[in-house]
Amino acid sequence: MPRDPHRSRRIEGELQRVVSELLRREVRDPRVGSVTITDVRVAPDLTSAKVFYARFDEQRDAAEVQAGLERVAGFLRGQVGRALKLRVAPELFFRPDEQLAAGMRLTSLIDSAVADDERRHSEDAPSAPESTRPSPKD
Repeated sequence: MPRDPHRSRRIEGELQRVVSELLRREVRDPRVGSVTITDVRVAPDLTSAKVFYARFDEQRDAAEVQAGLERVAGFLRGQVGRALKLRVAPELFFRPDEQLAAGMRLTSLIDSAVADDERRHSEDAPSAPESTRPSPKD
């Protein structure tokens, strides 16, 4: 029997909401710190889920945050199963969201290229002497 893709999408959305809420309210591990869940991808058989996250505390070591999330994954799995009333709660695998970091890096590169182009344009623009400038009447 084929899996219902709409059900998978609904479960992904609910997983994202519930895991975010649990991380905010229930998880006391200081290694986790301030993270947000950016995306969830559930396996077709609903036995596992990749949970993508972004960390906002850049001073906290990425490996430390990952270790903290892996440590609380079992607790979160039980809580998610109860909250979503699933017969079998998916096993949670946490992954850093590389797309967010790549997007921020591209934005930074674009901003610096635009600023560099504007700087070059203002340096290269010849300033016309007053006598050769067209008058407003022309």
